[in-house]
Amino acid sequence: MSVPEDFIIIRKRKKYKFAKFAELVNCFEMSEFTPAVRDEFVQKKPLTVELGAGTGLFAVELARKYPERAFIAIDVKADRLYQGARVAAEMGLTNICFLRTHANHLLELFERHSVQELWLTFADPYPKKRAAKHRMTHRHFLGIYRELLASRGVFHFKTDNLPLFQWSLEQMVAEKLQLTFLSFDLHASDAPADYKIQTTYEARYLKEAKPICAVDARF
Repeated sequence: MSVPEDFIIIRKRKKYKFAKFAELVNCFEMSEFTPAVRDEFVQKKPLTVELGAGTGLFAVELARKYPERAFIAIDVKADRLYQGARVAAEMGLTNICFLRTHANHLLELFERHSVQELWLTFADPYPKKRAAKHRMTHRHFLGIYRELLASRGVFHFKTDNLPLFQWSLEQMVAEKLQLTFLSFDLHASDAPADYKIQTTYEARYLKEAKPICAVDARF
């Protein structure tokens, strides 16, 4: 049975991670991520952005594999991002940073058509119909991604939620996206190895024998 002291400890832990996020040099609040900071970090390298990055460990593994590219992991919760930021710092990775913001602000932070790859991994499904506008594959957000991605840029989407995946495919077709890869069981497919790098949530879902759905799309 939980006791009040347990909740106090949890709150303090979260505040601790927020404070540590602020201290790490590879972490940024939206107000800190100025065009000058962004350009100094990217340095004209091919740019990959992960939205809803959670712990950011998926992006960390990509950054480790591709030191010639730049990676930015984005989430609204600093205490989650702190985990990946700490691992990246310990590994000495200088080609990845962590940004706390919401997808609605992407076009304020990045130049149009400046991103080569955009990953959306295990987004909140918002299952209630009235909350559909908040789903990160809603046509509103697809319009933002269209402006964000370069002419041959790719939008990657992974989820364990089949209803969300099917709904998302409908949104993409309505927006006339070209689907270049599609799987309803990613880890049983012949997809490239990068697609099978597991996020923190993904590892949990696979232990529960949940199939992972994935799609690639171009605008």
